[in-house]
Amino acid sequence: MSFANTGLSEDVLRAVKDTGYEHPTPIQAQAIPLVLMGRDILACAQTGTGKTASFTLPMIDILAHGRAKMRMPRSLILEPTRELAAQVAENFDTYGKYHKLTKALLIGGTDMKKQAKVLDAGTDVLIATPGRLLDMFERGHLLMRDVKILVIDEADRMLDMGFIPDIEKIVSMLPPIRQTLFFSATMAPEIKKLADKFLMNPKVISVSAPASTADTVTQGLLTLQPGGQYHGMEGKKQLKRDALRKLIGHEDVSDAIVFCNRKADISSVYKSLTSHGITAGQLHGDMSQPARTEMLAGFKDKKFNILVCSDVAARGLDVKNLSHVFNFDVPSHAEDYVHRIGRTGRAGKEGHAYTIALPEDGKYVAAIEKLIGKPIPKLSLEGFEAGQLSEGGRGSERPERGGRGGRDRKPRDGQPLEDHKPAERQATPEQAKPEQANPEQAAPTEHKVAGHKPAPAQHAPRKDEARRDHHRSERGERGGHNERGGRGDHHARGSSRDDDRSRDIHNQVCDGHMPAFLMNPPGQKPTPKPAAKSTAPATKTDETQAPAKKRPRRRSPAKKPDAPKAQD
Repeated sequence: MSFANTGLSEDVLRAVKDTGYEHPTPIQAQAIPLVLMGRDILACAQTGTGKTASFTLPMIDILAHGRAKMRMPRSLILEPTRELAAQVAENFDTYGKYHKLTKALLIGGTDMKKQAKVLDAGTDVLIATPGRLLDMFERGHLLMRDVKILVIDEADRMLDMGFIPDIEKIVSMLPPIRQTLFFSATMAPEIKKLADKFLMNPKVISVSAPASTADTVTQGLLTLQPGGQYHGMEGKKQLKRDALRKLIGHEDVSDAIVFCNRKADISSVYKSLTSHGITAGQLHGDMSQPARTEMLAGFKDKKFNILVCSDVAARGLDVKNLSHVFNFDVPSHAEDYVHRIGRTGRAGKEGHAYTIALPEDGKYVAAIEKLIGKPIPKLSLEGFEAGQLSEGGRGSERPERGGRGGRDRKPRDGQPLEDHKPAERQATPEQAKPEQANPEQAAPTEHKVAGHKPAPAQHAPRKDEARRDHHRSERGERGGHNERGGRGDHHARGSSRDDDRSRDIHNQVCDGHMPAFLMNPPGQKPTPKPAAKSTAPATKTDETQAPAKKRPRRRSPAKKPDAPKAQD
């Protein structure tokens, strides 16, 4: 079958012929006629099978008749990432070069004023990411009432990235009468529910088993066993970096992508490769959009042959003649493995995909093999010890924990681990029998004052544990403990401490004589001591025995009387 049998116009066929393609892929052969008929479609196919061209080619023919209005695009294509949106825009430039269609690209990290000017002039094709599209709509630069075709590309990636609420909001702003095209590489149950919500009597197209890998890709799994000089988490990463360099040197690599799960690992792998003389670049979501565009363009222009990146480049990214894909980390989501290795072996060409794993990655590898329906062939690398994947995943490799603080639970004195219990606290002989404690040894060191007599034995200070028992017994008699053995109200506790403190002062300082001011309850003024009677007459100089006079209130200077004038 040729493209001429799909129903495309002469101008589009001529543009396709200029690119070198003669025969459509299975997804293109089935989708293009249905799109030209105006049907809603739900398409599922392997990544790298030409899904982008299956909706861009018929859209160019449909939009060739008509005129765009100011701020009102005629079609909308939603993409999960900036790189994928830019790639779709390039396809419209390639296939629509014999048409006078206008397009607008709305992605984050670029100047909004320039994007607003393009929308003001009118656009036939609007390619956008959900976040920037909603931002432009809320600012009043965009109206969605004239959209006739809606394309949701990489729907499963939209679901993983949490864009579904934004997609639902965008669809609610569109006219109900429209054509909707739904494309995805995997068909999870959640994707089917979304399709039932957005599509109207769709035509389902599935040219391969969901989440299947291409036969042109040679897969391999290298499981490493940490040990020797590789200790701890950093040692495991160093082991994987050394194995990655050995794999790259062993293989005939023309262009390759190295996928990492974490952004921090991207930088470390990039530095490891460049420090050993391997030309490489890095790409991740924290980079600015101009830097990401420049890095991706340099990789496509063969300025360097290895690109270390995250999953931002795993979905829909088309790099011609990519020979290898290396998974530095096993993806935590099985669907991401299908998209990663789909970057190689595209358009019927041969590719290689190798994954580096550790024993604790067993559950992730098992999920991948269950999804693709076949085991990944095992590899061995000279100079590296082969490991065995654990069945339980990460949890089975960790030592059993016991108690707080995360310390390993170990037996003591040959005691088995299952019979081991934390040692119970035992009371010392002095704590067990406080009545037999030596008062001289228990008493703290104090400053001796002349005339000080030792306190009676029954009032001697006790050790902390004995004093706590004494306080608990007092509180128990006074109702300070509740039924569960806990502490009672605060008033009973406070009164017990005050009484005990008074006895200590009485015994240690006052030599058995309690001053009157210490005998008063807290908050009550001390009772004045009556003055002693004396037969001697009171004199004016004896100010101590004279009653205290109340100090007159100070008057303001304005009310102060004038001084009397001197008399002759």
